[in-house]
Amino acid sequence: MFKVSLSDHITYKKVFYATIAPIIMMIFASCYSIVDGIFLSRFAGDGAFAGANLIFPYIIILGGVGFMFGTGGSALVSKALGEQDSKKANERFSLIIYSLIAISILLTIIGYFTIEPMTKLFASFSKNVEDSMLEYSVRYGKLLVLGLAFFMLQNVFQAFFATAEKPLIGFLFILTAGITNIILDYVFIYVCNLSVEGAAIATLIGWFIAGGLPIVYFIFKKNSIINLGKTHIDFKVLLKSCSNGCSEFFTNISGSIVSICYNAQLLKYIGQNGVSAYAIIMYLSFAFMAIYLGYAIGIAPFIGYNYGSQNHKELHNIFKKSMIILGILGVCMFSLSQGLARVFGGIFANGNQELLEISVQSIRLFSIVFLTCGYSIFASAFFTALSNGLISAAISLIRSLVFELVAVFVMPLIFGVTGIWLAAPIAELGSFSFALFFIIRKKKVYHY
Repeated sequence: MFKVSLSDHITYKKVFYATIAPIIMMIFASCYSIVDGIFLSRFAGDGAFAGANLIFPYIIILGGVGFMFGTGGSALVSKALGEQDSKKANERFSLIIYSLIAISILLTIIGYFTIEPMTKLFASFSKNVEDSMLEYSVRYGKLLVLGLAFFMLQNVFQAFFATAEKPLIGFLFILTAGITNIILDYVFIYVCNLSVEGAAIATLIGWFIAGGLPIVYFIFKKNSIINLGKTHIDFKVLLKSCSNGCSEFFTNISGSIVSICYNAQLLKYIGQNGVSAYAIIMYLSFAFMAIYLGYAIGIAPFIGYNYGSQNHKELHNIFKKSMIILGILGVCMFSLSQGLARVFGGIFANGNQELLEISVQSIRLFSIVFLTCGYSIFASAFFTALSNGLISAAISLIRSLVFELVAVFVMPLIFGVTGIWLAAPIAELGSFSFALFFIIRKKKVYHY
């Protein structure tokens, strides 16, 4: 594949080569839950499908630390590379990975013993929750949380493969993990009839491939521009990584909190089919948001590098091209969502006509978010790459928590069930305006 160096002048062709691997990598990463959902809905029943999706947001909350260290740390490593200090870059990279492994062990213990009470808490919003759904949720969550370390590392390495100018290698790890997960879902759920346990085990093995094996690569692949090796404790680096990447942490945490609130509202207004319909929307959203997130991951090291080398002209070039690309992607995603809503809903509805109709209506309303959310996601990643974690965090927090939480509780009071599906588009419009404010205000400071 065409190689793009961090110091290159970025053309549209080079943007494509720099971001295509992270984009596909993120899409395949999102395939874990999508494939699990397809097999569970078709071969394990609606209770297993809804139960798995009830607890999955909590797993995302626990794993959000991986996104924080990955994006925040890669900005620091990219900046060091831009300053031509490879020793500092390698030490920072190693410190971030080792620290994350230690943190993941603690979170795994906490997660395992809190899965059941959290499941009961999420289900308490409705009196109509079936006991089988709760049982499936606990069984799925307790297994899945055991692989939390590999899930977090997978998210970190997605960012660092781009920083190492090896996005293709990162893609191959994710591709292998994704294909393995699909095959094992078929074997464990369909052939062996292992239900949610089969889905969880298949996902765990996929996480190990994408999150565990890259450790070996970065230890022994000495021609990589960053390697795992000796380091020393530097709390300033860890704190800076956290502050830089806290926007991505808040995005995952708040996004999961919002998902929990959506499920609560849907259990109240519709019941189990509402949770299933929301899961279908989230699968579509995972696939499309993965494109935006992959683009941000792929382009961020170039932003960080040019910021570190004070190449303002190239920084402006990257920003301008990104605005055009994101606009085109938004229109394409919205159009596909409108046209393929019934097809996508039918994949998961499995003959449940009520669920299919709810899914089609919800997808067509929800898909309005794709027109503007790419800009908000990019703005957050952009300021992270510029080492301005505060603004990045503010954009993420407003986008994924404040506006949407208010909307998901207020809109149904006005429009009923339709208001739940309109909550995300309304919230996204507000967050887009908020991101635009900071982009305009800080242009003269960063010269983009």
